[in-house]
Amino acid sequence: MERSAYFDNAKGLLIFLVVFGHLIQPYTGEAEWIHTLYVWIYTFHMPAFILVSGFFAKGSGEKSYILKLVKKLIVPYLIFQLIYTVYYFFIGKDGWNAGIFYPHWSLWFLFSLFCWHILLIFFKRIPAKWGLPLAVFAGIIVGYIGDIGHTFSLSRTIVFFPFFLAGYWLTLPQMMTVKRKAVKVAAILILVAMAIVLHIAPEFNSGWLLASKSYIDLGMEEFGGIARLGVYLAATVMAVSVLAWIPQKHFGWWTDLGRKTIYVYLLHGFFIQFIREKELFVVDSVLDILGLAVIAAFIVILLSSKLLVAVWQPFIEGKASILRNLRMQRKHGHV
Repeated sequence: MERSAYFDNAKGLLIFLVVFGHLIQPYTGEAEWIHTLYVWIYTFHMPAFILVSGFFAKGSGEKSYILKLVKKLIVPYLIFQLIYTVYYFFIGKDGWNAGIFYPHWSLWFLFSLFCWHILLIFFKRIPAKWGLPLAVFAGIIVGYIGDIGHTFSLSRTIVFFPFFLAGYWLTLPQMMTVKRKAVKVAAILILVAMAIVLHIAPEFNSGWLLASKSYIDLGMEEFGGIARLGVYLAATVMAVSVLAWIPQKHFGWWTDLGRKTIYVYLLHGFFIQFIREKELFVVDSVLDILGLAVIAAFIVILLSSKLLVAVWQPFIEGKASILRNLRMQRKHGHV
């Protein structure tokens, strides 16, 4: 589909929150407000990211499209599964020798994204009014399977699929209804209210938002389905609230950054895991969290820079067009 500054702006913000959320996760036990901030971010950042991904999956289903997806998603997944295995070994991280189908950390998204496109082959034939409830039902039921987990990214694939399917069925005019003034006003109230509720309510297990564990593991074997339905509703409302405030105009480097989120997503683990293993930072105050936000922004900007994208493009996209263009420019004296 034709690129839109709105969606690139959304992806730019969301990828920053992915990096920032991963950066502050080890410090959530230091203070209640840090835990609240972390959980607040996780109520919407992946659901919104997945919904936007589904919106751009309109061509899913054709044989040529699937072959492109294998090259775009599965090949990079296999490459980075190997790279992270070696990297984790050298930094001394436990679990470095996980199997090929046990995605290292954030690599689950690539595997799940491929599976969501495959699922669309069947779900696109079902009217949205039936398909979406069916996907939600599957996401609720899968939590009752005790052995569900990280292998094949199965739990996350099924639990997050409703957001991808919703994005697929949404049209651009429908997406833009979130820009109405009434929606934007309500969005502010919802975002603030959610932060207050998360802070004053009994400690909320962030595992509900990660979608990688069964209800048994989450300590709610009998009523887990009801809890997950509540999480679905909260995530939907929060994702809409955030998307309502995404600007539609082109904002220079921010908008351009949104076009390179796959690089940031795949590469930021080298920074985050090193920081975690070496325990480089101590968080004692709000200023420390603001400092981590600056570091997260630096990581995002660095990993989306032209030089880093050029170096990693062969591994991520299977081509080296940026390096060739740079060589041509240098050859003709433009660089």
